Amino acid sequence: MRWCSQGVTLLWRKGVSLLWYQGVNLSGFSRRIYQQTFIDTYSRVAFAKVYDRKNAITAADILNDRVLPFFDEQQIPMMRILTDRGSEYKGKHEHHEYELYLTIEGIEHSKTQVRSPQSNGICERLNRTIKEEFYSIAFRKKLYTSLEELQADLDEWIEFYNNKRPHSGRYCYGKTPMETFLASKHLAEEKQINELSLATT
Repeated sequence: MRWCSQGVTLLWRKGVSLLWYQGVNLSGFSRRIYQQTFIDTYSRVAFAKVYDRKNAITAADILNDRVLPFFDEQQIPMMRILTDRGSEYKGKHEHHEYELYLTIEGIEHSKTQVRSPQSNGICERLNRTIKEEFYSIAFRKKLYTSLEELQADLDEWIEFYNNKRPHSGRYCYGKTPMETFLASKHLAEEKQINELSLATT
């Protein structure tokens, strides 16, 4: 079972300096661009997806499109997720798409403390890494004309991050996030068995 973290960040806003970036090459965009970010807090396996809006649907989309299929393939259930208190993540379960999605999937939702971004520091640090190692370079090399084009390059970098880039995170010890995930998979499986045993007794 995994404890995971999710966050969103503003990448670009037309006519205004970016939250992170100055002078980004994004032609043809008339709206803001947001990135939904997900990270497994133990192994540091990450996912990121760009959107032209920030709402509950896009927050649930990355889980449905990328995250849960990965965990299902690994046969490890995702039990809990930590998010900030943005309106895209919180609302009444029966009326809020993201909360409803988590309820249907059986995922417990924890939220950060009010005005405490450091509570979700692992996700914030991943956003900084993506900014420094991907966006800062990509936006100098290429003129993006669509979200799909930007997403394709981001996917390529995330693949590198997960499978080839050594990580100095708490449990990684110089291994890649995927190596750490696979090496720790037995811990999650043992925890599942223990919890099943407790539930049946």
